[in-house]
Amino acid sequence: MRAWKTSLAPALSALALAALTAAPALAQSPVIKTPAGALRGVEQDGLRVFKGVPYAAAPVGTLRWKPPVAAPAWSGVRDASDFGPVCYQPKPRPGGIYSSTLKAMSEDCLSLNVWAPDAAKKAPVLVWIHGGSLIGGASSESMYDGTALAKQGLVVVSINYRLGVLGYMAHPELSAESPDHVSGNYGLLDQIAALKWVKTNIAAFGGDPSNVTIAGESAGGLSVMYLLASPPARGLFHKAIAQSAYMVSTPPLREPKYGHVPAETMGALTAQKLGAKSLADLRAMDPEALTTQSLAVGFQTFGAIDGKVLPSQLVDAFDRGEQAHVPVLAGFNSGEIRSLRFLAPPPPADAATYEAEIRKRYGDKADEFLRLYPSADLAEAMLLIPRDALYGWTAERLAAKQTAIGRPGYLYYFDHGYPAADAAGLHGFHASEIPYVFGSMKTTPPAWPKNPDTPAEAKLSAAMTQYWASFARDGVPKAAGEPAWKPYGTERAYMAFTDGPQPGVHLRPGMYELNETVMCRRRAQGDTPWNWNVGVLAPPLPAASAQCR
Repeated sequence: MRAWKTSLAPALSALALAALTAAPALAQSPVIKTPAGALRGVEQDGLRVFKGVPYAAAPVGTLRWKPPVAAPAWSGVRDASDFGPVCYQPKPRPGGIYSSTLKAMSEDCLSLNVWAPDAAKKAPVLVWIHGGSLIGGASSESMYDGTALAKQGLVVVSINYRLGVLGYMAHPELSAESPDHVSGNYGLLDQIAALKWVKTNIAAFGGDPSNVTIAGESAGGLSVMYLLASPPARGLFHKAIAQSAYMVSTPPLREPKYGHVPAETMGALTAQKLGAKSLADLRAMDPEALTTQSLAVGFQTFGAIDGKVLPSQLVDAFDRGEQAHVPVLAGFNSGEIRSLRFLAPPPPADAATYEAEIRKRYGDKADEFLRLYPSADLAEAMLLIPRDALYGWTAERLAAKQTAIGRPGYLYYFDHGYPAADAAGLHGFHASEIPYVFGSMKTTPPAWPKNPDTPAEAKLSAAMTQYWASFARDGVPKAAGEPAWKPYGTERAYMAFTDGPQPGVHLRPGMYELNETVMCRRRAQGDTPWNWNVGVLAPPLPAASAQCR
């Protein structure tokens, strides 16, 4: 281990050793001293902002696919006025609503950004983990600007982490190299390294290392759940926010289970399809080509159940109460699938065909399924079925399982529309809550349906920003002049965000129970994944048992 750490040093220059002499224009900018070295950032609206700060060193090139190691300390004052490189990922699809211009890519990409109030002292810390299916995204995306949340008194941190094949490939040869005999989960290990950096360094920015909230959306929400279930992350955070997370089945490292190809087998198959005869061949490949071509040959990016970083399936960890015992805020959006239509089942020819297929596939649960997703509007049913199976069930499960272990769970439902989104058929679409939480409605991606600049929109955004910030502060979401947000509790309370915050109880009765039953029966059978294969695509549902009704 020590030998490869030493040989890693020449590869670190791009991120860890660059920009140590500040430009003259930054001479009056804020300078802080951290345990790693001095940083010069920028003043912005009463905040001190530091960007592109290395939190760890990513093993690159011939040392690719290793856990992160500590970034080397530097002498002098490092320029922290601009974001660091983006982790390798496919180029954004032109015209997509989530596409934005990204910085140059590099394997040496493990950096973070900090927004801190000028007078911060033992301030609560929020660490944001970007989404992007674990294959794309970056902390530098303009929608994740931490200004509005920092103005609520938080120290806001956003992080990069390794993505795709470079971040999540397992392989038998990699496991043989590991002292723990495991591989994969490198992107998750990066996130843990970032949290360790926060624990050691955030006090220099005025943050409180004993009051850290992790937060993320979509794959960032999945990452939050991984961190909740990961023993190496225990004690590094104290609250968690999961926006549009999905508690899907996850491939084990070596065992074929729940219909998944084992993670090591997936890595070996990917290498074979890429024409790589050895791990050395893979490490010699150009990182951009490797990233793109691995997806083209079918590499699937997930964490791996390895018994170490991820000891068990998420559903099992939460059922047994083995997750971190911290307050959780979780929710989903009404129109998740409107912008993710590739997740929707194909519409049946007519209502009779649909009902027949559901009865064939869901058996004794077909009546309840058809009650929740009636044939009267097939197009709408195709959107609601995967929305609930992926995002709605997960959000309520997080709130319910934290409640069961005696910790607060707060559930939300984002059902807000605005003219540009509604005109495009994107009411409450996936990630549409993010600009309201971050107060970043003026800096969304180019093709994003533009949020109107109105007092009503600003009021909703201010409320959501305050709810999220107060949850990070003391574990209770509150907003001045807005309704009280009750924990999920026995009433199954939630907060809906429509034109404004609206509290309610028992969101979509029967939805959680149906999807819980489907998961339980498929888990008991052991050969089929859950959540992706739903509706008219679902394999026949196993029969009820004493364990799964």
